[in-house]
Amino acid sequence: MAEDQRLGRPRVAVSSCLLGERVRHNGNHSRSRYLTDDLKPFVDWVPICPEMEIGLGTPRESMRLEQSPGGPRLMTRTSRRDLTPAMTALAAERSARLDVDGYVFKAKSPSCGIHGIPLYAGSTALSRQHRGLFADAVIEAHPLLPVEDEGRLNDAVLREAFTERIFALARLRELLESDWRPRDLVAFQSRHKMQLLAHSPVGYRETGRVVAEAGTRPREELAGAYGTAFRTAMAVRVSVGRNVNVLQHCLGMLGDELDPVRRADLAEVIGSYRARRVALSVPLALLRHHARGEAATYVQEQTFFSPYPDELGLRNHVG
Repeated sequence: MAEDQRLGRPRVAVSSCLLGERVRHNGNHSRSRYLTDDLKPFVDWVPICPEMEIGLGTPRESMRLEQSPGGPRLMTRTSRRDLTPAMTALAAERSARLDVDGYVFKAKSPSCGIHGIPLYAGSTALSRQHRGLFADAVIEAHPLLPVEDEGRLNDAVLREAFTERIFALARLRELLESDWRPRDLVAFQSRHKMQLLAHSPVGYRETGRVVAEAGTRPREELAGAYGTAFRTAMAVRVSVGRNVNVLQHCLGMLGDELDPVRRADLAEVIGSYRARRVALSVPLALLRHHARGEAATYVQEQTFFSPYPDELGLRNHVG
């Protein structure tokens, strides 16, 4: 299987300013190096700037969310122009035809922020627990879509989690957009077993139950059910404990190919990962190194071991 087919190529929506486009309210950009330098070779970006799309131009007057009886309103600060109808209509139109594997929004934006956006009454910020108007509509329309902002992507754990999900959903999309057969769905599930188990044992069982109906359930219905079950499972945050369970399962797959000393060494490294003394990359590398024969094929095919390009180096953090 070719490398790009194995890993998938995500299609990701992104706030245009994060790619270096000068569309901010002050005429500048907010370029994210992780997006433009690290991820760019491996993904296809879908740039979106809702402010530009509703005709505001740049530079432009700043905006904020304001309290109203009918819900938050997006208002310009000085001219008091209500942008809510235009932004709401754009969000509905964009959401209806959005076909992506993830979305990176601009942090702290009253239109695109996904966390901690203040809601004002006069000069007082009543709370800082809201989402931007545009982002909120997109997220409500696509609740299983991986979303983050560029600020949170500075966190190693959140960056790894988001990147893993967009590549998994890209592989799912590419499968379901192809002329797939029931055997292809079975093979897809087989390759993702350990990755699904690390995210959600319940989701692992549910996706397996749906796949068991391949060949008997109508094709479109099967695809819809599997897609929902897979996305739901992948939306569950990975835990160290579930990763340890998968690592121990894979160690058991090596069978009699390991002598007692090497098996004990691997078990010790897995224990060090459980204790958060080493990164996940360490036991993964050792399991890959020691796998032979059928176990090697199993390890090589499991997306758990290479859920995205190794060049990204996202599993080198401890904790």
